[in-house]
Order: sequence, then C-alpha cells, then structure tokens
Amino acid sequence: MSEMPGDILDCIGNTALLALRHVTPGNGARILLKMESENPTGSMKDRMALAMIEAAEANGRLKAGGGVVEYTGGSAGVSLALVCAVKGYLLHIVSSDAFAQEKLDQMKILGANLEIVRSDSGGMTEKLTRDMVEAARLIAARTGAYWTDQLKNTDQLAAYHKMGEEIWTQTGGRIDGLVQSVGTAASLRGLGEALRPRKATIRMVAVEPAESAVLSGGPAGSHKIDGVGAGFVVPLWEKDTANQIEQISTEEATAMALRLAREEGLFAGTSTGANVIAALRLAEQLGPQATVVSVMCDTGMKYLKGYRNELRKEEEGLQNVGVK
Repeated sequence: MSEMPGDILDCIGNTALLALRHVTPGNGARILLKMESENPTGSMKDRMALAMIEAAEANGRLKAGGGVVEYTGGSAGVSLALVCAVKGYLLHIVSSDAFAQEKLDQMKILGANLEIVRSDSGGMTEKLTRDMVEAARLIAARTGAYWTDQLKNTDQLAAYHKMGEEIWTQTGGRIDGLVQSVGTAASLRGLGEALRPRKATIRMVAVEPAESAVLSGGPAGSHKIDGVGAGFVVPLWEKDTANQIEQISTEEATAMALRLAREEGLFAGTSTGANVIAALRLAEQLGPQATVVSVMCDTGMKYLKGYRNELRKEEEGLQNVGVK
C-alpha cells in the first residue's frame, strides 16, 4: 500500500506521461505529453511555487506568519495561493484583466489579495508585464512581504530538475526532443539542465507567441497565450538552452487546444496548444524512430470564458454557411 500524503502539497509532481494517439505527424516521431494538469491546481506551476516558498523558508527569507507577493498571468498565482493557504502565509498577487478570469477567481477563493493592473487592449504586452512587476515591487516595499519575483528567481529551477528526472525515468532514457513554451524560461532551462547531462543530443525547442517573437529577435507585440511571451527577453532565458525557437500564433494555439480536446480528450490551455504544434514540427524533423516530449502545462478549465467565445465564433461561422 502506498503511503498516504501528509497534505495536498505532497500531491505535487510525479505526473503521468501520455502518448498522443490521433494528433500525430504523418511520418514523424512519437509525441508524449507530460500531464501537468494532474497537479493539485491543474498546473505545472504548483512545482515552482512550492520550490520558491520552501527555498525561502529554508534560508530565512520567509518566516512563519510572513507575507508573500508576486506578479502573475494567473497559473503561478493560483499555485502560490495554494501553497500559501496550506502554509499560512498572507499572499498579495498583482495580475491583470488580460488574463483568464477563472484564474483570478481561483486565487481569491484560495485566500489571495489581488491588485489588478488594467491592460491597454486585453492582451499581454511588454508594458503590462513591466507595470505588474513594478506594482509587486511597491507592495513588497510597503508591506515587507517576501517577493518571489518569478522572472528572476532561480530557486524554481530545482522544481523543473525534478520534472526532468521524472521524464527521463518514464521514457527509460528514450527521448530525442523536448518542446516547451517560454514564460519565465525556468521550465525549459530547468528541464534542459536535468536532461542534457544524461543525453547531450536531445533537441531542445523553445516556443513563443508569433505576435511577440522577441526571443527570435522580433518586435514585442500583444498576444493572448496565457503564461508565455513576456514581451522582452526574460532574465532566466539562456540562448544556449534551445536548439531552435518555434513561433506559434494565438489563433493557431487556440485551434490546437480545441483539437486536443476533441480528438484526444485532453482539455488544456493555449500554451499547451502551442507546445503541441511545435512538437509536431519537431516530430517531422526527427523522423519515426524518435521520441519527442512536450508538456500539458495546465487544464483548460482555467480558460472556459475564452473557449466559450471560440465556440460562439464556430457556431456563427456554421450559420453563415447554412449549416444548422
């Protein structure tokens, strides 16, 4: 009989690795998805939130009864809210109306105090990211709360080292490519640091929004792929981590997320849709004998309002062509 977890935080990690059955390349590699939606809040960010808080506890930056502050597009905030609720810390979150309302509601339900920074267009932009960072800095200065500062915090890398070890074990070392979208860049970097020492030839692919392809040297722009594409080259990004960078548009990512739900029964967010498109491209490059791993970053339950709008567009399109 397996040991019963002490609390919900013990349920973070050790997620399944699942092969795609229908959304596959015509004559390409096998694609496996790391099912991070199995984490308690339905997101891989549970891993990094726990790692950052535990590291701060260990060296005294965060003391019992203290406060925590962070800026976030949503998933990191929900994960921090979970960890802080269990550990008894007051959490201050800076977020925006540009992100899924479901995430903001979930943070509140878990006890976080929210400060909302209004976006110019409802999309993620460089200005919005920088405005959120500054708001978080001011809260930390005013309250004395510990600022996790996820764009710069290297404590989270340990969480993704562990995730990389899980992938290596689950594949039995049979992995030829790893695809992951870039937000803070911690997950791609941490996975690379765990996997490349074991197999130097693993091809690492970074994914970013086509509308704001700054890692590829393009201009910053507005997009709606939650959790990725800050609009500038983030501090944790190391260009040698990735062998190549794939640019995926919001429209493409959303369409693939809906396809995953309908063909694979995998209900995920748009960052996962972007990951799978890039994984399909890599799978075709590597050929049928290879194995490509990517990440189901979170559950689509966090994005119901956005998907509802997409479904409405589909229905209107069908009506316009006379399909009832």
